[in-house]
Amino acid sequence: MIFKVFYQETKNRNPRRENTQTLYIDIDAETELEGRIKTRKLVEEKTSYNVEFIELLSDKHLEYEKETGVFELTEL
Repeated sequence: MIFKVFYQETKNRNPRRENTQTLYIDIDAETELEGRIKTRKLVEEKTSYNVEFIELLSDKHLEYEKETGVFELTEL
């Protein structure tokens, strides 16, 4: 499962929509909920990012992300 993570680079400042960044992570999970939990845990353990939202990408959404050129899997 591939998840799109929306985050702020620091937890020390109030979140601003204009500063939201994204990353894509491939997680081995049986359910969407398990994947979201594993993704959040991984990002929080490996970075100082403030996670705002985690979204499971459908096949069509993934294709769109690849077509726009912004898709790149992140290794943490």
